[in-house]
Amino acid sequence: MVSTNEFRTGLTIEIEGDVYQLVDFQHVKPGKGAAFVRSKLRNIRTGAVIDKTFNAGEKFPRARVEHKEAQYLYNDGKQYNFMDMETFDQFSMSSDELGDAVKFLKENMTIKLLTFQERSIGVDMPNFVELEVVETAPGIKGDTASGGSKPATLETGYVVQVPFFINIGDVLQIDTRTGHYIKRA
Repeated sequence: MVSTNEFRTGLTIEIEGDVYQLVDFQHVKPGKGAAFVRSKLRNIRTGAVIDKTFNAGEKFPRARVEHKEAQYLYNDGKQYNFMDMETFDQFSMSSDELGDAVKFLKENMTIKLLTFQERSIGVDMPNFVELEVVETAPGIKGDTASGGSKPATLETGYVVQVPFFINIGDVLQIDTRTGHYIKRA
């Protein structure tokens, strides 16, 4: 059991049968009344972030989430197929289980598979991925000074806003946490 007094960023706990990872927290001691803890929790399975307030000293079971290295193989139209890098077993996950990670998955990419009680609950993507632009309006000389942006479709089908000087074939670095363009790779 983990007390709210032992909270730290990245801690995984079980609340009402779901597994949550602590994104942010703040201990609050008002002048009157009991102390409490304000927190932001990310649901490991869905990726949704919620705000929740707990009483100081409240206890929760620690969720033992294991990280396994896996390789993304292909999408068969319904399921995303992976291979465990240790046992070479293949398994599949739905887009609901993967959440926003489907926007950034490309074949042969290595990811961390999150398992809880021997069941896959999601993936932990790297913070940055490099993806190629497959469709965008052509860059025009002089557009770099205007500071605007245009949509670009990446090789995974994800559409991101990029500066005007980006062209088809450019490889971009994308932040998987926010989904924003960072720089040309």
